Amino acid sequence: MRSFRTLDDIKVSGKRVLVRVDLNVPFSVGEISDTSRIESIAPTLLELADRGARVIVLSHFGRPKGRVTPAMSLEPVVPHLSSALGGSEIAFAPDCIGAEARRVVDGLGAGDIALLENTRFHAGEERNDAAFAVAMAELGELYVNDAFSAAHRAHASTTGLAMLLPAAAGRLMAGELAALESVLLTPERPVMAVVGGAKVSTKIDLLNNLVERVDVLAIGGAMANTFLHAAGINVGASLAEKDLRATADAISAKARETCCSLLLPSDGVVAREFISGAVSEICAIDAIPEDGMILDLGPDTVATIKEAIQAAHTLVWNGPLGAFETPPFDAATSATAITAAAETKAGELLSIAGGGDT
Repeated sequence: MRSFRTLDDIKVSGKRVLVRVDLNVPFSVGEISDTSRIESIAPTLLELADRGARVIVLSHFGRPKGRVTPAMSLEPVVPHLSSALGGSEIAFAPDCIGAEARRVVDGLGAGDIALLENTRFHAGEERNDAAFAVAMAELGELYVNDAFSAAHRAHASTTGLAMLLPAAAGRLMAGELAALESVLLTPERPVMAVVGGAKVSTKIDLLNNLVERVDVLAIGGAMANTFLHAAGINVGASLAEKDLRATADAISAKARETCCSLLLPSDGVVAREFISGAVSEICAIDAIPEDGMILDLGPDTVATIKEAIQAAHTLVWNGPLGAFETPPFDAATSATAITAAAETKAGELLSIAGGGDT
């Protein structure tokens, strides 16, 4: 049962509605290489405008670290956002708080839309500073969060505003939450999770939660090295959080208790240097050279994971399986993703992928 408010639960006509979205799109020399994030928020913004709201859009862009950085201004995104909204005129404010923002907001009529400047130009954003959140909240009467990809961060424009104004989920956020509920609360089994990335320390809660809910958990990326080390396997010069041995052991023990099958690498792609095109070799996981780094899953491991995906009916994926930014160490992530996509397209699998890199 839905436990959060959506646009269906709020009256927006004539109201100033602060809408947190994610416009942190890949942008270079005036061009956006992927507009999917802009397109995904269009339904929420258009619905609010059609219902007579005065729509005030908030977003971050890049990592300006609390300083005004012209190269990270949201102003160049305005025409792209306008296009996604069917040519709607978008007002732009050169700040997200203060007199300039207030001037633009006060100029909005029912159905009008404004985009405020990068919230991360203020140090208070990433600190979830109370005063900064209050300054943004003063511009609105209602708060809508449609930034699912940024909602895990306790920032002023996500957590702070939700505590200060009547809040609801936008259409994108509601859809994502409903999908997660279907996967985690009433999934079609077998349920499989694929979790990668560099550090166990950033995903301890996630892993502990998943081993209680899924039938198969495949661990890749550098975090797999931590589990291998905890199991007494020499991972050579590979990145591993060796001080988290006890944590990895505890998660493994919990998986055994809950009958969750834990898939760890049986082989790896090993190199002596971490550069694009580095000379590499495939090694069994118990034969990693002392000076070798495991930078991707090996073919035997990939085959095992692919077979498990093909047997599953539900898949949750978070994080890459290797150092995917640097070829040839992207092979395992790509091959596994292609299998998941094919099974999903064929109607055999419900798959949900989340996380910045994913």
